[in-house]
Amino acid sequence: MDLKTLAVVFSAVFIAELGDKTQLATMLFATDKGVSKLTVFTGAALALVVASAIGVLAGSFVSNYISEKYLSIIAGIGFIAIGIVTVFRA
Repeated sequence: MDLKTLAVVFSAVFIAELGDKTQLATMLFATDKGVSKLTVFTGAALALVVASAIGVLAGSFVSNYISEKYLSIIAGIGFIAIGIVTVFRA
């Protein structure tokens, strides 16, 4: 296991998930006093694991047909476009 890659992926996903709709929804579920916090944590953690697995599988599949260079360019353009839309909606 490449610890540098692990640290980069962990940091990127951790920062991206802070304060997003997923975290807010999880916090909302956890506010219910009649609900087990362990159950909320387990459900949220499993959802993130499954979503991440789908991302890894999709990335592996797409990388068979499109080079890493072009994928990076496409991802960069996508993030810039999302940023521009977000700025203009604010």
